[in-house]
Formats: sequence, C-alpha cells, structure tokens
Amino acid sequence: MENINHLLVVYTAYVIAAGSPGPSNLRIMGVAMNHGRKAGLALAAGVISGSLIWGISAATGVSGLLARYADALIVLKIFGGIYLLYLAVRAARSAMTPDTATSSMPARTDTAPSSAILYRHGLIMHLANPKAVLAWIALVTLGLGPDASWRDVSTILAGCAILSVTIFGGYALVFSTAPMVRVYRRARRGIEGVLAAFFGFAGLRLLFSRV
Repeated sequence: MENINHLLVVYTAYVIAAGSPGPSNLRIMGVAMNHGRKAGLALAAGVISGSLIWGISAATGVSGLLARYADALIVLKIFGGIYLLYLAVRAARSAMTPDTATSSMPARTDTAPSSAILYRHGLIMHLANPKAVLAWIALVTLGLGPDASWRDVSTILAGCAILSVTIFGGYALVFSTAPMVRVYRRARRGIEGVLAAFFGFAGLRLLFSRV
C-alpha cells in the first residue's frame, strides 16, 4: 500500500510537470494546428523520447552527476536558451507573414517539415532543457528510497512513459482537430506572436537564470 501511494505521488507530480504549459507543449500545439496530426505526433514523439532519455539517465545516476557539475549544466542551459530563441525568431517571422488564406484554400498554412525533422526538433528541445534534468532527478528521488530495486525503477519509468505518450500525444491529437485548425486559421498571426513572445521570454530567462 505504501508503494502504491508512493507511485501515485510520483505519477501525479509527473502529470503536473509534463502537462503544464511550457515550450514543448506550446510547440506541439502550434505544429498540430498548423501542419496537422501527423506533424504534431512526430514532434511529440521527439519530446517523449527526450523525456524518457532524461528519465533513464536520472534513474541510472547520469543526470545526478550533471547536477553536481555546474559547467555541464551551464553549457546545457546556454544551448537550450539559444534554441528557444531560434524558435522565437521562427514564430515571429510567421506572425509577421500576412494572411492570404481564403475559404477556398487548404487548412494548412504552409508545407510541413518532414517527420524526421520534427522529431529531431522535439528531441533537441527537450534534451536542451536543464529543468527537465532537475525535474527527473526530483521525481526519481521522490519515488525511490535507499532500498529501491530495479523493479521499482522500472515501474516508475514505465508509468511515466505511458503518461508521457498520453500527455504529449494528447496535445497533438486534440490540437489537430478541425475546430482547433479553424481557430488557428482565424488567429494564426496572434497565436504565432504569442508563441514568439513565450519562446523569447523562456530563452532569455534560461540564458540569464541560475540553474
């Protein structure tokens, strides 16, 4: 019973952390609305892979070592901040592009990048986020005691993997539906402007924050 309660705490914490609005979720939402379900799921798959990589690393102690060495986290923080600023520039350019859509035009505003490119973007975005490292360390520390077995570790990772697929894949599925696409078409420039502001703020905050 104690183990079940422990797992519930860990899973609840993961749902809150992964489901809260952030760069990954907002990017999935934007891509799904703009390019459709397949593109959104490809990006989500990259984010999910990045999350699982950090989860396995945390469970095996690799990210614990990263947290101890400031230089490694500083490099990761700089890389992540620059990448977020890159996303901000892309979103800003899209926001400044005039609307040319008419009722006879297709729902998507431009050609979607390949699934491989979107997967890579999602993977890089999550791996370059030092907060993901620290969040996983916190989750593993919360869920595992000094006498924890590999079975306990596997249970936590498997549960979080399922939740990760559900959360990030769910964002891609929900925001690629016809009503969401129509919303995007009507408010594309505003949505991209908000994304640009968010990514820019997040990138600058990451670059100038103390991790």
